[in-house]
Amino acid sequence: MLRIDHVLVAAMVAHARADHPDEACGVIAGPEATAEPTRHIPMLNAERSPTFYRFDSGEHLRVWNEMDDRDEIPVVIYHSHTATEAYPSRTDVNYAGEPDAHYVLISTRDDNVAEVRSFRIVDGEISEEAIEPLGEPVPTGSDVVQSYKFGNSPDVLVYDC
Repeated sequence: MLRIDHVLVAAMVAHARADHPDEACGVIAGPEATAEPTRHIPMLNAERSPTFYRFDSGEHLRVWNEMDDRDEIPVVIYHSHTATEAYPSRTDVNYAGEPDAHYVLISTRDDNVAEVRSFRIVDGEISEEAIEPLGEPVPTGSDVVQSYKFGNSPDVLVYDC
């Protein structure tokens, strides 16, 4: 289960909306000792593509070195899908190189609601996991994030933010 603050979810969704129609990508780092997601790091999609993402190699190295210096790990690696559901593609699975990370996908195919789902991807196997949002939902009124829903259970909840 991914336990994550609403503020961090809203930050990922806002980044996905801002980069739409291209895929957005980034990391949420956290202390190595606890693996709690605490610090949002939006990154550049070097491909600038609506169907593929790749971290810029220089930025990737800089961010991972910075996490090392701060005794952090990539707790969440996220990206958006602009026209399809929030589910890992074969390419996503092939590029999943952090077996301890939560892979969060955000679908921005709906202009009003972003679907947010979390997965573990280990040795080519995909396992969806529940997301437990922590804290208070982000207040309504943002011009970037209208609302998001967690698509990890039959009882989908919609949170306005």
